[in-house]
Amino acid sequence: MIGLPPSLDRVIGLSGGALDVLMPMHLWADPEGRVVQAGPTLTKMARRGPLAGLPLFRLIELRRPSRVATMPGLEALAGQRLGLVLRNAPDLPLRGALTTLPAGTGLILDISLGLSFARAVSEFGLTLNDFSPCDQTVELLYLHEANSATMALSRHLSQRLDAARAEAEAQALSDPLTGLANRRAMDAAIARCLDDPTQDFGIMHLDLDLFKQVNDSFGHAAGDAVLERVGAILRHQLRQRDLAGRVGGDEFLVLLRDCAGRAEMEQVAARLIATIEEPLPFQDHLCRVSASIGFAASVDYPKRPDLTRLLADADAALYAAKRAGRRRWAAHVPPVAPAARRAADGVAYPPGD
Repeated sequence: MIGLPPSLDRVIGLSGGALDVLMPMHLWADPEGRVVQAGPTLTKMARRGPLAGLPLFRLIELRRPSRVATMPGLEALAGQRLGLVLRNAPDLPLRGALTTLPAGTGLILDISLGLSFARAVSEFGLTLNDFSPCDQTVELLYLHEANSATMALSRHLSQRLDAARAEAEAQALSDPLTGLANRRAMDAAIARCLDDPTQDFGIMHLDLDLFKQVNDSFGHAAGDAVLERVGAILRHQLRQRDLAGRVGGDEFLVLLRDCAGRAEMEQVAARLIATIEEPLPFQDHLCRVSASIGFAASVDYPKRPDLTRLLADADAALYAAKRAGRRRWAAHVPPVAPAARRAADGVAYPPGD
């Protein structure tokens, strides 16, 4: 920055430092169009170091009310509202106003950010110290910061509410002990499969054998440990697209999606029973349980059953397995129509049988 000529100091009675405080985005140009002094904020935004001595029109481009690039043309716009940009930031619209100085000392152009203040603050790292205390931009900056803080708080609260809602929904659809789905979630998942005619699936109803003896002999803590272990077994043994749920004290449901039929379900049932039968160490004891499983496959129904019918058939198959001696599985076998039975075994059945 170079000092003010004595003529200017005598006319307006201001030092260069006073101009910097009052108008931190000013440009003072001499009659030849060279910068005599530039405010500190404008110097910061120009990113060229000291601006004194540089041609004024190398720093700015005037766009409104007309595009002029000469000092006489610029002086003719004194007192008007100007639209301009910095050459190094052509996409950031600025506002300006100028006044000519007496005694051939040139002109002073004062520049402000206007509605571009938020972009300028972000792009050039401006702070409150870069503006005159009386500049309306200070108020806008306060409002912008307050709005940003409010928006950030709102986003944070929204994220917390979304997380809490998701957690509540997960809790509403899961068993707190095992982490598996609960009855409500299982019913909804099975119903969706029933509504999809292209989806072949199977339902397994699993009940633990000897679970009451574990509770009676070693206490409910041991029983909870057994249930947690069975939940872990189901998560590990099933495919990612399958779903397991705890639907009673020691009862579990398994939904096998894309299931080809009984043969596939028999393999899964055998694997589950063998794994569940492995003893579980608990404190100084070994907890021994097994499982009985009943299942029903959608492909075995000539017509899609409803949810109640499907679950009842899997439940009936489970109790058939228990009656047969536990530690085994049983499949629901749909009744065979009379015509199909006659064709299968050659036996004549009475009409209506």
